Amino acid sequence: MSVNIEHFKEILLMRKAELEKILFNISNEIDEISRCDIKDDGDFAAASMDSGRDYQIYLKQKQELKEIEEALKRIEEGSYGICEMCDEPIQEERLKIKPYAKYCIICREIIEKEEK
Repeated sequence: MSVNIEHFKEILLMRKAELEKILFNISNEIDEISRCDIKDDGDFAAASMDSGRDYQIYLKQKQELKEIEEALKRIEEGSYGICEMCDEPIQEERLKIKPYAKYCIICREIIEKEEK
């Protein structure tokens, strides 16, 4: 495969560090909101909304971090850039957009259709 694995490894490691920092900050914000002295229903509603939004962001970022860690493991195992469904190489253009992709475009479309 002609994909520059070291280039993608560097991108994945940078994004991993960025996500870890974001997750740490969101976790601190959620903790801070939960410790707030809420005086009335309006404050409670605003705090709950902020906390809920932060938690949804946290879950999404946590999932991306998990996928990045899986991609880094595939790099170490020598299977990075190979579709987990059809064992064909994942196009470099797809990896540029989503460096932690584990499926080629065709297999990803099949999976999305099955999920609906």
